[in-house]
Amino acid sequence: MTSIDQALDGSPYQQYLYAYPHKTSYRPLRPRPPLAEVWRTEPRDTLFLYLHVPFCEMRCGFCNLFTRTGAPAAQVTAYLRQLRRQAERVADALGGDAGYARAALGGGTPTYLTADELADLFDIATTTMGARLPGVPLSVETSPATATPDRLAVLAAHGTTRVSIGVQSFLDAEARAAGRPQRRTEVEAALGAIRDAAVPVLNIDLIYGIDGQTADTWAESLAAALAWRPEELYLYPLYVRPLTGLGRRAHSRDDWDGQRLALYRQAVEVLGAAGYRQESMRQFRRADVPTPAGPDYCCQDDGMVGLGCGARSYTTGLHYSFDYAVSVTQVRAVLDDYLARPADDFRHAEFGYRLDGVEQRRRWLLQSLLRAEGVDAAAYRARFGAPPTTDFPELARLVARGWADESGLRLTPAGLARSDAVGPWLTSARVRDAMRGYALR
Repeated sequence: MTSIDQALDGSPYQQYLYAYPHKTSYRPLRPRPPLAEVWRTEPRDTLFLYLHVPFCEMRCGFCNLFTRTGAPAAQVTAYLRQLRRQAERVADALGGDAGYARAALGGGTPTYLTADELADLFDIATTTMGARLPGVPLSVETSPATATPDRLAVLAAHGTTRVSIGVQSFLDAEARAAGRPQRRTEVEAALGAIRDAAVPVLNIDLIYGIDGQTADTWAESLAAALAWRPEELYLYPLYVRPLTGLGRRAHSRDDWDGQRLALYRQAVEVLGAAGYRQESMRQFRRADVPTPAGPDYCCQDDGMVGLGCGARSYTTGLHYSFDYAVSVTQVRAVLDDYLARPADDFRHAEFGYRLDGVEQRRRWLLQSLLRAEGVDAAAYRARFGAPPTTDFPELARLVARGWADESGLRLTPAGLARSDAVGPWLTSARVRDAMRGYALR
């Protein structure tokens, strides 16, 4: 058995592969390529627009996102001003034919901004970038403390179609154990405000594997979430990562993998019985809720334009962003650097990873295989000229384990449960080496 095979026998919880390649594989691009050249030959009619707000009212104990807490009002104002400067240069580089099929505001917590600041953020998306809002699916992240009626009114007025709220647990003690001090009364008030705002899709994030969590307390959180009949739920296994609040504490977790798997299976059963269909290891959508309507967008094929410090952008052959950090001091240093940049710096890509033809195939495969519907073999062949099983014969090993069906292109329930092992297993040696060489700060 090879060492790669042995990796599948390790923990089911190795890494959440929400994007490929991982941002820790990015390196400084020298010379910095002009964005006009990066996008010159790319399709630009069905792009994804993402605006990153790197501010939160608190940093959760499990969080390794690029965000700052306690930002002074003057810095928030300066950030929005600089974001508009960046948007002007990016829009110029893209040209006048750029069109957006999807949009999202993330972070951080976008609703950390005041209602007036959120209106300014939307103006950057529409006036400066030319996004048609309302008119395309638009998702915004929020938190219990910042999902206030005045902010939600701004989201609704600009056509927000989905609000995602990080609850993590409806039990106060579990929330504190995850490094997120909050009260259930505050959570319920926020959920009520979101429903009152009449945003079409409510998503609730929950976490399993928290210290002290049991099957009974997990059932209580699931029931509390289902009482709101959310259109979507995302269920995340707890990870303890370096430089996070939980990562700095000493923990002893006996059979943590077994506990998380058991809680995951419990949730799959509960949500299935409640009328939710599973879209991925993490995503569950109420069966009567259609896939969001809008212009066709395919994450495997179409590009993404990210604005803000911490946002990624994707083209066919280059993924790029700014520097990445987790620790408080380094996040602030990267943010200060962003705020100090001359506007014309934003005409270039700064940090990134170049994808050759092999990596483009691997990304397409991973973005499909880790979804419940699996890989569209015909679409893959039309794009790359060969069947995916020819390019990736190792998929047969998943079939042999019972983790994929006979085609090797769709994960079974057992395989879907191990998405966080399958993804890293399929990561290329080149990307793994780059990730290992990254000095986490």
